[in-house]
Formats: sequence, structure tokens, C-alpha cells
Amino acid sequence: MPDRADGASLRSGFLRNAQKSPAAPAVVVRGVTRSYGELESTARRWANAITGATGGRPERVGVFAYRSDVAYAGTLAALCAGATFVPLNPTFPAEKTAAMIEQADVDAMIVDTTCMPQLASVLDGRSTFCLITPEAEPPEVPAQGVRVIGKAELERTAPMAELPPLTPEDTAYLLFTSGSTGAPKGVPVTHGNAVYFIELMSRRYGVGPDDRLSQTFDQTFDLSVFDLFMAWSNGACVYGMAPVDLLAPTKFINENRITIWFSVPSVPAQMCRRNRLIPNTMPTLRWSLFCGEPLLQRSAEAWQAAAPNSVLENLYGPTELTIACFAHRWNPLTSPAMCRNGVVPIGRPYEGLMAAVVDEHLNAVAEGETGELCVAGPQTTPGYWRAPDITAQRFHYLPVSKYEQRRFYRTGDLVAKLPEGEYVFLGRADQQIKVLGHRVELGEIEAVLRGHAGVEHAVAFGWPVTAASADSVVAFVSGNNPDVQALMSLAKSALPPYIVPRQIFTIAEMPLNANGKVDRRVLKDRLLAESERSTGV
Repeated sequence: MPDRADGASLRSGFLRNAQKSPAAPAVVVRGVTRSYGELESTARRWANAITGATGGRPERVGVFAYRSDVAYAGTLAALCAGATFVPLNPTFPAEKTAAMIEQADVDAMIVDTTCMPQLASVLDGRSTFCLITPEAEPPEVPAQGVRVIGKAELERTAPMAELPPLTPEDTAYLLFTSGSTGAPKGVPVTHGNAVYFIELMSRRYGVGPDDRLSQTFDQTFDLSVFDLFMAWSNGACVYGMAPVDLLAPTKFINENRITIWFSVPSVPAQMCRRNRLIPNTMPTLRWSLFCGEPLLQRSAEAWQAAAPNSVLENLYGPTELTIACFAHRWNPLTSPAMCRNGVVPIGRPYEGLMAAVVDEHLNAVAEGETGELCVAGPQTTPGYWRAPDITAQRFHYLPVSKYEQRRFYRTGDLVAKLPEGEYVFLGRADQQIKVLGHRVELGEIEAVLRGHAGVEHAVAFGWPVTAASADSVVAFVSGNNPDVQALMSLAKSALPPYIVPRQIFTIAEMPLNANGKVDRRVLKDRLLAESERSTGV
């Protein structure tokens, strides 16, 4: 049965469709199909086991699983128990996962067999804790007082008949993003935040029971929430992808007749470089969606040609604004002229959201000028998890009229509003540096380097950095054996002398983080290592 707060929570759409069409496919993972009815029964049994073991309704449940049945059912089980789900990732360093578990203060954790070997290191002596192992019998747990429920006990547990009620103010999930200090920052997203987004997107994309959605993201990446709950809220099926599938996504799309594709822009960029985006090769797609980092114009054009029956959109949004909050619909006739630095616009804010572009003092900039993007509306999260100081730094009340102020989130992203009313992404505010006294936008340098035919990705740094500025700029590029001398000549012809890179490093592949984005920290560590070697430190 649907929960008592039907329509107000992230689980409601799934439960409604499980009651309506229990035999319909809900998820396909590693070639195995699970129906809505199967998934609901499993989630309710696990929820019942958790509430029994924790002595009542748990507050937060960790889901330590990787692209498996347990990952998907565990997410629903946490919601059925009335808890917040906290995705955890075995590809992260164990100490980072342990820190996330500690910060989230989880009451229980659901673990698949892939993650079992890491238990000893990530639990780190926790007690007062419930561990669910649906695929195996209880393991030996080093911590005292941990209640472990294994496969056999779970199978004997009856499904929970009546679920705890949920309200829009309750937290649906807690995700951790990288902090500037290296410590993860928790972002709690409420049911109200998530439901507003899902309902808005359901109308926008007309998702229905015949749709098949890709699931390219790890669940520690908030974009995965789109795949799962857009499908489950509309009776559609989601197809989990293994990392190896992303090496040949065209094959996966065609074999599974995917209708809605969603990934980071790195996927089409890499396919372009390997000449794997061939026109008319993905005919089943009706929507092609990209989010998480800038989408290159050439990637959009090549993907659109490969999936001619689909509408392509570039989505934008930080975790703090619930998955995505802007979108640009690609139009081959008008979009190219709106691209800046070879990057597709982020478009317009969603219905009900409000954008402001401000300077460093939070004053509005003139129309068309560059400034930091701030966004307000029902998708804005309450603030950072148990971090009032950081929350105060990033969330501010700004005037929207003579008599009204609204609470905005400062994204840290630099944008400008085009005459057409759409916004373009111009880089990060923290990538705007000073070199020899000149204000420099690193995105400008990267765009020039990407203009070389042999370059796929370019990342620039101010280097070496002093307290107030950088002495010069260096860059990393990847692609089809780019010629460094030619790149230097290109930079000298297109950039002021003070921001021409002092050195350009070529690398075979850009390092990517767990979410598929370029990992700038790895590149910066390489610069530090190079500096230490050259100085003999």
C-alpha cells in the first residue's frame, strides 16, 4: 500500500506503481530483472528487520553497496523504514567512508558482498549499530555490540505492513561532497526538495511505463537519484550499468533499447576522441541528458547526430540545489551561437526557481556581466549537515524586490546572462585568480587549449601560488597526441602574454573522480610532486 503521506515523499511514486503494476520491471542489473512487486516486498522485509533491530524507527541508514540488487533495494528499504538513506561507495578510500559513516551517525547499514571485505576498516570500532547482510550470513564484526542480520534471518522476516509516515520536511537522503579542506561535507536533501524536482522533471520529459532509463552514476553521486526515482515514480524501468558498459555505451543502449540516457559529459567527450560517436547509431533514444560538468559544443553536436531521434539537454545544478536546477535544450540552428568558450549554455532556471548573478559583495551585476550564480526556490536544501558555519557562508538572503528577500544558495560558479535570456557557465569563482596582478579566468585558458584539434580535455592552474596570486599558469592536456609546440603557439596567439601557460603537460587520460569528473586535486598533487623534485625538497 502507498504510505500515508502519499505524494509527499520520495518513496510514494514507487509504492504507487508497485501496487498498480507489481509484475512490471522496475530495475535490471547485471542482466537480472526485478519487478516492482519483488522490489517492494524485499524493501518492506528489510525495513521491518531494521526497525526491529534498532528498537524503532531509525534516523539514517547507510547503503554500502555497488551497482547491485542490494544497492537498489537497500535505498528503498531505508525509505520504507522512514529513514534517511546514506549512499556509501566501496571505490572510495576506506578512511573517507569511515568519516562519512561517523558524520552521518547512521543507525544501521545495509551491505552487499562486494563491500564486505571493507567492513572492518570502515566500521572503525562503532558499536550501537545494526548491520544487514542480505546476500550472506553474518560475518565476524570487530566492533562489540553490533547487531548483525544475515540472509536467512531476512528471508524469515515478514514485510512491514504499515510504513512510518513521512513529511516534506523529513530528510530523504544525505550525500557527501568534497570540501575545500578535504573533509566531506554532508548535504541533506528533504523529501520536499526531491519530490518537487521529480514531479517537475516528470512533466518535462513525459516519462511513462514504456521508458527505459540508463543508470550510469554511482549512488554517491546525486544524479543517480534522477535515474532511480524518475523511473520508479512513473512506472518505468531503470537499467544499471557496470563501469565496463560505459566503455561501449552505444552497445548497451541498443541492446537494452534505452529511451532516456543520462550521464556526465565526459562520456560523449571520450567517445568523440575514440571516434565512437557515429551518426544514426542510437535510434532508440528519445531524450539525451547530460549534467555534472561543462558539456562541450562538439560533444553535443556529435551525440545529437548519433541519436537523431532524441532531444538533447544540458542540465546544470549542484547537490545543494537537488540534482539539477537549469537546463538548455540543444537546437542545432540556434544553440551554437550561444556557446561560450566551446561550452553549451546551462540554459534557464526551472519553473519556481529564481536566479541572481552577483559580485563578490553579493551585489547584483549588470545584465550580461559575469558574476557568481545564486539560486533560490523549493529545491534549495536546508543547509550543510551539522555545519552551521559553512551553511552561513554559502546560504544568504538576497533582495528580490523592494519589500522581499529570499534565501539563495551561492553556487561558486561564474555565469553571464545572454540577451536570449539563457545563462552560460564561465568557470568556477575559485578558478578566478590573479597572475602578476591581472585577474585571470582559468576557463578562458582551457577553452583556448581545447580549440586545438588534438585536445580533448584541458585543465589550467595558477602556479606557483602565493598568498595573494600566482606567478604564472601551467596546464594539463589530454587527447590524440597533442603537439605541445603547436599548443604554445596557439596560446600565444590567443591569450595575453601574462596568462600564456609557462608549461603544458600532456597526459594520456585525465584522472577522474568517483563521479566521472576531472579530478583537479590529482593534477595539483602532481604539480606539487614536480615542484618538490625540481627543488630537491
